[in-house]
Amino acid sequence: MLNISRHRVKDEVLDKYNLHALSTLSTPRTGIVFARWIQVIVVVLLLTLFLPWQQNINGTGSVTAFGPQDRPQTIQNIIAGRIEKWYVNEGDLVAKGDTILAISETKDEYFDPQVLQRTQEQVDAKRAGIVGYRNKITALDQQLTALREGLQFSLQKARNKVSQGRLKVISDSTDLVALRTNYQISNDRLERFERGYKDGLFSLTDLETRRLKVQEESAKVISLENKLETSRQELLNARIELSSVTAEYQDKIAKANSDRSSAVSSLAEAEAELSKLQNKYASIEVRQNQYYIRAPQDGYIVRAMKAGLGENIKEGESVATLQPANPVQAVELYIRPMDVPLVSTGREVRLEFDGWPALQFSGWPGVSVGTFGGVVEVVDRVNSVSGQYRLLVRPKKGEEWPQAIRQGSGVYGWVMLNDVPVWYEIWRQLNGFPPDLNQKEIQKITSKSTAGDK
Repeated sequence: MLNISRHRVKDEVLDKYNLHALSTLSTPRTGIVFARWIQVIVVVLLLTLFLPWQQNINGTGSVTAFGPQDRPQTIQNIIAGRIEKWYVNEGDLVAKGDTILAISETKDEYFDPQVLQRTQEQVDAKRAGIVGYRNKITALDQQLTALREGLQFSLQKARNKVSQGRLKVISDSTDLVALRTNYQISNDRLERFERGYKDGLFSLTDLETRRLKVQEESAKVISLENKLETSRQELLNARIELSSVTAEYQDKIAKANSDRSSAVSSLAEAEAELSKLQNKYASIEVRQNQYYIRAPQDGYIVRAMKAGLGENIKEGESVATLQPANPVQAVELYIRPMDVPLVSTGREVRLEFDGWPALQFSGWPGVSVGTFGGVVEVVDRVNSVSGQYRLLVRPKKGEEWPQAIRQGSGVYGWVMLNDVPVWYEIWRQLNGFPPDLNQKEIQKITSKSTAGDK
């Protein structure tokens, strides 16, 4: 009997019937203790329902570096070559500039050990040719100047000659007019003398003298006419020479200009070839410095992509993987797209690393053991290949992560949100509702989005 009621039937029955078996019956002590424990548990559970519970968003990811320069990188060679010697082993710590391996040349155009010196000789020869072209251009410029000055002098000389010829024609024309006048006067006198001779006024000697005079004047007129014609021909020749001087000098100037243009063109080609040779010289010089592949920064040689000696490698081919020595640790955590609006930079995150035992109460981070704190630094604007969104989490200020964790290690994380009662969280989970976001957080996210758009 459980003796739940305060009215005891046992006493009445014992007094009336005096039953010995009934008197031996009693409630076990363990039942009473169990009932009290049930009551305590029920009370504790009821009280627990009203305890604060911190909502969270869980996600998985891995350890990485916050800066791209701190993440594992491949060391690549710039030129093609053949591996001659390795200077490091896998796992070695190297400093920036340390030689990792040496390669030799595989292209026949660089086999000559004196290729740099020979290229420099070609550069010097081409520079000498450029100097010659420049001297030729200078000489042609001087020749053009002399031809233009000679043209002016010759033109002035020809003009003076034309002027002289014109004046000579005028002078001869004036003389011819005077002689013709004298010749006419002599003819008139001869006629008077012939009439006077017929009339007996003059002697035959006087008449013959006048006739000789007329003949002399006629000869002078004819001579001066010839002289005038010669002067006119000389004037015509002077004018023709004036025209020919310009044509002659223009031909010489045009030829000199043509020679100068050819020299300028040759100079431009020589300068272009010199530039190519200088570029080739610089490229060879840089190429010879690429025979030794060096570490771009301090770090550890994780893996050699090429093995052995004598193996050929192509341009831009990876030869080893380098892990930077002192990376700024971070965690890339992937969450579902529906949870992205609830996350903003500055949110606290609790992290559980693979290999570190932990006891995590996601709603009560204060009683969790073995987890580490972090802060959301970056929320990706676009989703990843898997459709999830990536968060970059850095260590929380004042809380250090284990130094022994390696990049690529798995991580399980919880992004901590708002505090709600336990009963509300159970009710939300049963109904599949998203976590709550108070008005203050909504304004914070909205203001950040607006600032980002601006």
